[in-house]
Amino acid sequence: MDLIRLSDGSNSVHVRVLRRRAAGVLPLHDLLDAELFVESSFISGRLAICFYPRDLKSWSQALDALAAGRKVEWLDQGNGPVIRMEFPGDAQGDLTVVVEDGSGSGVMATIPIALESGWIEEQRRHLHEVRQTWPSEVLETSPGAYVWRH
Repeated sequence: MDLIRLSDGSNSVHVRVLRRRAAGVLPLHDLLDAELFVESSFISGRLAICFYPRDLKSWSQALDALAAGRKVEWLDQGNGPVIRMEFPGDAQGDLTVVVEDGSGSGVMATIPIALESGWIEEQRRHLHEVRQTWPSEVLETSPGAYVWRH
């Protein structure tokens, strides 16, 4: 299931959620495995990633910032890939996506994407579908202590 699907037919960036990493195991039950795809006429690549529900909340906040024309950074946890998005100049239909895997492969890719109107709403729909499919079911009651949500 797609969480992020940005494409203009030539260039694209996708984040596809695959499954729970350790279904039924506290505290890892809510950890989601995903794949990040970057494609253009010049390069294509795939990177395995994972994230928690709090990262879905930060993606929602990033969408709010993008809707306001601000640049964003998502998944910057200090030990994995970072996705940066910004609008070059004043053109809000064009988006530059930078994917950097500094702690892993050391690779950075910059993908310009010419987006059509309604793309923010489409990303919000993807986010909603992911949250519905994989809701947060684990609650951290204190640092290092986890219980199932009721």
